[in-house]
Amino acid sequence: MSKISYYTEEGFKKLKDELEQLKAVERPKASQAIADARDKGDLSENAEYDAAKEAQGLLEMKIAKMEELLANARIIDESQLDNSKVLVLSKVKIRNLANKMELTYTLVAESEADLKSGKISVTSPIGKGLLGKSVGDTAEITVPNGTITFEILEISRD
Repeated sequence: MSKISYYTEEGFKKLKDELEQLKAVERPKASQAIADARDKGDLSENAEYDAAKEAQGLLEMKIAKMEELLANARIIDESQLDNSKVLVLSKVKIRNLANKMELTYTLVAESEADLKSGKISVTSPIGKGLLGKSVGDTAEITVPNGTITFEILEISRD
């Protein structure tokens, strides 16, 4: 049983575009590489042919995995989300109670996470710890180097 993944409109489109790229461009390249290697003679001792076949197998596996992801993907309707609690696509401003440092994160699907742009996965320890919290709540989150307590300062949508 595959698990359902939630995506923003942008993340879903990016996933579809990547799958299309693999099918339309990479798949024909892999087939051509096999054909080129086959033309070089004896297949029993042709390392280039074996490598091309293995690369094609890996590509087909990646395509199948992405097709399964898309089949189980759901697009989040941001207009239906509640701003009073931390949910997927919430932009959350938090304060670390130990060092008073303030951080702002947007909670996104695992595949869209990008810490550099402030997007963390809802399946990360911090993401899990913040889900369901309201402004003023505190969240004790266990991370690899201990437990951190955050206060929820603000919840918004982009």
